[in-house]
Parts: sequence; C-alpha cells; structure tokens
Amino acid sequence: MASLADRVRGNGRIAAGLLLNLLVSICIVFLNKWIYVHYGFPNMSLTLVHFVVTWLGLYVCQKLDIFAPKSLPPSKLLLLALSFCGFVVFTNLSLQNNTIGTYQLAKAMTTPVIIVIQTLCYKKTFSTKIRLTLIPITLGVILNSYYDVKFNFLGTVFAALGVLVTSLYQVWVGAKQHELQVNSMQLLYYQAPMSSAMLLVAVPFFEPVFAEGGIFGPWSVSALLMVLLSGVIAFMVNLSIYWIIGNTSPVTYNMFGHFKFCITLFGGYVLFKDPLSINQGLGMLCTLFGILAYTHFKLSEQEGSKSKLVQRP
Repeated sequence: MASLADRVRGNGRIAAGLLLNLLVSICIVFLNKWIYVHYGFPNMSLTLVHFVVTWLGLYVCQKLDIFAPKSLPPSKLLLLALSFCGFVVFTNLSLQNNTIGTYQLAKAMTTPVIIVIQTLCYKKTFSTKIRLTLIPITLGVILNSYYDVKFNFLGTVFAALGVLVTSLYQVWVGAKQHELQVNSMQLLYYQAPMSSAMLLVAVPFFEPVFAEGGIFGPWSVSALLMVLLSGVIAFMVNLSIYWIIGNTSPVTYNMFGHFKFCITLFGGYVLFKDPLSINQGLGMLCTLFGILAYTHFKLSEQEGSKSKLVQRP
C-alpha cells in the first residue's frame, strides 16, 4: 500500500509539474505580446530583464542545493552565450512583429533547420521518413505566412533569423553539454550572466536607456510589474522544463509540447482577435501533422536502437 501511495504522489507531482509548465509556457507568450502591444517596452531590454532574473533564480536554486554548479571556462561558452542572446532577442522580435499564429508556426521550422545543420555541418544522417516529415512542416508554415493578412516583411526577417539562431543554439547546447559533461541547468547558470553582460553592452546602441521608452525611462507601476512578472515566468519556464525532463523524459516533454502548440495558437486568436482564414487553418493543420509524424518516427527509431542495444550479447 505504501508503494501505491508513493506512486500516486509521484504521478501527482508529475501532473502538477506538467500543468505548471503548460501555464507558464503559454503565459510567457501572451504576456510578452501584451507588453509589446500595450506598453511598447523595448525588446532587448525585456530580454535583459529575463536573463538577469533567470540568473538570480538559478543562484537561489544552487544555494538551495537544487543543482550543483560546475566550474566552466568562460572561453568555452562565449559563442553559446552570444547565440543565446540572439535566439531570445530575435524570437521576441518575431513575436512583437507577427501574429501569435505566425510566430508559433515559424518556431516549428526549427526542426527542419536543425536537421539541415546537422546534415551539412556534422555529417549526421536521417532516415527518409524523418526527411519526408519536413515537407508538411515547411508547406504549412509557407501556407500560413502567405495567407496571413497581417503579414509583414520585417516580421518575416525576424522570424527567419530567430529560427536560424535558435537552431544553431540548440545544436551547440547539445554539443557543449556532451563536451563539458554538464546538464542544461549547470550550463544556463554560466550562460545567463554572460548573456546579460553582452546585452548590457549592446542595449545602449539599439535602444534608449534613460529616455522615454528606455529600460530606465518613466514607466507606469503596472508596466514595471508586468515586465518583472514576465522575467519571473521566463525563469519558471526554464526551471519547469528542466524538472519535467529530469523526472519524466525528453519524450514526455516533446509530446506535451504539441499540446502547448495547439493551445497557444488557439489562445492567440481568441485574446488578440487575430484574423484566421481557412487557408491559414489548413497551413496550421499541415504543420501540426508534420510535427506529430516527425515525433512518431523519431521515437520509433529511438526505441528500435534501444532494443538492438538490449539484444546485443
């Protein structure tokens, strides 16, 4: 009976962790969009707040023994920290300049771009089935963008840069974790302050600092509270991702991500009244089909590889 009670408590904790991740992941998208639309808070400055709050949050976590920091040479992390800045800044600029639907679908292009990078630069091979799933993903994104009545060139440029830098960042994170023998939390603990310092230097060249519309400009109390809340939620997103993967598996998180994808798309059109044509809807379904097919084939291949390892004498 005790073991049954432990399992129930364990499942309850996992369910609570998944629910928290669902809430904060959706909330961060809508909250950031709200800040851009209603307050006009500068993009890079908001990203800087996110990085600083994440670093402070991780500092508290290591003091509470949630993870053990590992000494890492800064020179090994410079490019990673720079790409971390780029992917968050460009992704937020995409959110700022696109509808939530276009922003969310553009992010789906990360998978095809990662496959292209790993094929060309790391000589990694992928099965025909995996490569074929890239067709509906890409076609769906093109369909949605083409029929998006709020389509704009600048938003498309930011979305494309966001996808490219995010893909590079994800590839490099995997390589660095393997090279330095650290987990994602240990890596982020060193990345966050380095990325904060880089943005601190860059912000004055691109955005006002003390003048109206700058990070230290005259903002209302409600705007400052929203920005601070956005930083806390951004940290909670990172923390909940780490907890879910640590207590379940990357597979669970991946499958759960599809549910968040659909909820975020739906919520964007409800909250921000973005127009949605039938062709855009077909594009979204096409991309979602491609993502689900990719996940199915990828998991099948991973299970097959595990089975071969177990059977090997």
